[in-house]
Amino acid sequence: MKPVPVVCTALGAAISYYARAFLGDRGVPWFLGVLGVGMVSLTLVLANAPWFFHSPVRFWRAIRVYSTAFSIGFTLGLAAGVSQPVRLGLPQAQVTGMYGTLVNDPRAFQDGRGMGYLVLQNIRGPGGIRSTARGKALVFFPAGAIPRLREFGRASEVFIEGVFLAPQGTDPVFRAASVHIVKPAPAWEQFRTGIRINLMARLSPYPWGGLALALLLGVRDTLDTGLAQGYQEAGCSHVLALSGMHLAIVSGVLAFFLRKPLGLKGAALAGAVFVIGYIYLIGDLPSLYRAALMYLLGALALMGAWPRQPALLLGMSFLIQIMVWPESGYTRSFILSYLALWGILGIGETLYELIRGKLPDFLAQGFSASLGAFIATGAVISWFFGMLRPVGIIAGLLIVPLTTLFMIGAMAALVLEGLVPIGMVLSLLYDVLEGLVSLAGRVPGLPVSEPVWVLAASLGISILIMVLNNRLRALRNNLVPFS
Repeated sequence: MKPVPVVCTALGAAISYYARAFLGDRGVPWFLGVLGVGMVSLTLVLANAPWFFHSPVRFWRAIRVYSTAFSIGFTLGLAAGVSQPVRLGLPQAQVTGMYGTLVNDPRAFQDGRGMGYLVLQNIRGPGGIRSTARGKALVFFPAGAIPRLREFGRASEVFIEGVFLAPQGTDPVFRAASVHIVKPAPAWEQFRTGIRINLMARLSPYPWGGLALALLLGVRDTLDTGLAQGYQEAGCSHVLALSGMHLAIVSGVLAFFLRKPLGLKGAALAGAVFVIGYIYLIGDLPSLYRAALMYLLGALALMGAWPRQPALLLGMSFLIQIMVWPESGYTRSFILSYLALWGILGIGETLYELIRGKLPDFLAQGFSASLGAFIATGAVISWFFGMLRPVGIIAGLLIVPLTTLFMIGAMAALVLEGLVPIGMVLSLLYDVLEGLVSLAGRVPGLPVSEPVWVLAASLGISILIMVLNNRLRALRNNLVPFS
């Protein structure tokens, strides 16, 4: 299986999926589709430019294959974009209470309040009127309710009283005044919740515990707000969002200990089981789902199911994710995760070929990957945040490896608690990271009022990098070898 047809299928799916969202007024900016088209098409066309000129027959044969794959993807994207609207049975203004199932781990704010999502079963109106309801609502919980909701955990059934606010995004927003636990979660969910509570209780007391929980569990409730802001101002906020980097670290530590006794394939299978369990423990995070899908598809590739090609795995992951979890594709983390990895694979690796040998290899690889991700995500980041922080390209060369080391140390602290004084090392690493993000955050960002110009610049730079690489490749091929 070659990667290009699958990438074309994913490209077609992305265009129709996000175009439908735009036409349906979901608030997704129109140029996300243009960005995807530009980045992927440039890679496909420029990477295959030589046979475009030298083999027209092969070119037109490829066009037929790619156009068929694109059409299949376009149809899949349309199907995935169909979503079921929330149905209340009463006007929002008349709803005074809701009954449903908590579908995620509630997130706490600094003031004690929190938020979570509820899958609705029925609602209550004035005079005790009841009606069945369908869909998912975002709920803001009052202070004091979060500890109890955490104790009962995800999948518990609750009844809340309050009022609807103005709709936010795609989900209606409800402000709860009171919360009543009606039915506890199933046993397997209680087991999962117990593990999370235990880990939070073990790590929270340490000064570095908030960062460890954010990196290992995706829980930012106890993360120092100044440090979180520092990562953002340093252009490294992606380091705190659980994604492929974090999954690679956790699974890599496991593979290190299992590869020798189980062998490569055995360790891959054990890692796949672990990844599934880890995803279940963490919860619904689209960027982490992408990483997990790619890991599992990579494990199957290791067994001979298909070639181990990153572009192929990325395209397959995208198609699976929007078909199984269609709503996740509209989240910020999903969009940035896929664009960043495509930038690393398409632009970053091409740039690495250009600068290889001109810098130490570890710097060339890190810089190329960082710049590739920045170029691919720049337009979207400027749309969401109105600011670009190029300092992150350089700051990440230090912050990412130190954060990786911190994660490994935090995992070791959980295993060796009380046996080895790892906490001292983690405290030192925490202070170093805090200083680095603070230093990088002093570099001013670039305010962006028109993201479309960032998009144009990203496409222009991508073209330049790939054209230069093609010329360099042609020059190397034309060199006369020594006889």
